[in-house]
Amino acid sequence: MQRRYTSLAAAGIVAALTLTLSGCGGGQGQVTLKLVAADYGDGSGPGSRQYWSELTRAFEKKHPDIKIDVDVYSWKEVDKKVADLVRKGQAPDLAQIGAYVDYAADGKLYSADELLSIPVQADLQPALAEAGEVGRVQYGIPFAASTRRLFYNKKLFAEAGITEAPKSWDDVAEDAELLKKRGVKTPYALPLGPEETQAETLNWLISGGGGYTDEIGKYAIDSPANVKTFTWLRDELVGKGLTGGDPAGLNRADAFAGFADGDVGMLNGHPALIKQAEAKGIDYGTADLPGRKGPATSTLGVSDWMMAFKQNGHRAQAGKFLDYVYDDANVLSFSRDFGLLPVTTSGAQKMAGDHRFGHLQDFVGPLRDAQFYPANKTSWPEVAKSVKSQMGAAVGPKGDPSSTLADLQNTADAADTAGS
Repeated sequence: MQRRYTSLAAAGIVAALTLTLSGCGGGQGQVTLKLVAADYGDGSGPGSRQYWSELTRAFEKKHPDIKIDVDVYSWKEVDKKVADLVRKGQAPDLAQIGAYVDYAADGKLYSADELLSIPVQADLQPALAEAGEVGRVQYGIPFAASTRRLFYNKKLFAEAGITEAPKSWDDVAEDAELLKKRGVKTPYALPLGPEETQAETLNWLISGGGGYTDEIGKYAIDSPANVKTFTWLRDELVGKGLTGGDPAGLNRADAFAGFADGDVGMLNGHPALIKQAEAKGIDYGTADLPGRKGPATSTLGVSDWMMAFKQNGHRAQAGKFLDYVYDDANVLSFSRDFGLLPVTTSGAQKMAGDHRFGHLQDFVGPLRDAQFYPANKTSWPEVAKSVKSQMGAAVGPKGDPSSTLADLQNTADAADTAGS
């Protein structure tokens, strides 16, 4: 089994907050937190700007000695923005981005227990808190999370005579055959294009009893279980024309759009697909990921991270703000606005009993046992890049999963050695 580590893309908000002493008229000890946040919005509304505006206004009312100035950047910009600030010696006090490990490895971050109050830190979901650890010390504070489930089009299933969601790989193949005979354009969407191949790959590795790493966190990409998984995909789905085309050319966004348009019978998806499908009036269901012989015992989890830099020395003020950010009301407000999962145990419990969250509730339970990217490894970005460029071809007509996975293992081992 793969050790639980995280990284969302799942999809995201990123924040960098710079604490600076305010000028005249602010009173002694007053500071300003510069918040640089990534936008989780879909372009149809004010997005993250409104969320942070309302939250910071309420925080400032309770804490007049701390002011917060917010700038919002797209996910395409925000990681580089923070990296550039750090490189220039102008590290933000707080950043909410996709990866924390490089900064932790360089000794630039406060640990979570130096920032959060004991009740707030204890309330973080254990799997996510563990995923933020480097050397058993937590530096990455989970901010937003998602898991994966199987989405299926109920109307297409009924027209093909399928009465329930598939539970095993054999069920997936049989149902895909029925959908194909019914004329469904893409019976099973398998997005192994360059956008998010690392996620789709891990979905399948998990359901086949493998993963990117073993129980002690060592890369095990070319394990026998992983080779069997991708050999099955090549022979039983792609090779039989059940994926509607070449998976190497299909990105996640296009697969999701196809499902929302009614052209896809089933696919692995995260909570953002809920809103997309419902907006198009798709009658859909979700189910546990099918496994080799039955439902998979785990699923992919993805998280974005909050972290605090030491450079400006405003640990106490940053910690006070973070305690407020992780209050249940704020956590659930963010989840409701952007279709993501609460990272706190109390927030997850409240979501599970609230009908307003609809199908989103189904994604909360799997977070407890989810497996994550090995984001605590400085080598992971290089490995993920290689996975994106190679895994799609492994299931093509000339694909050789064993050889591809062996090449990726060599890349991972070399990157891991260089990083250490």
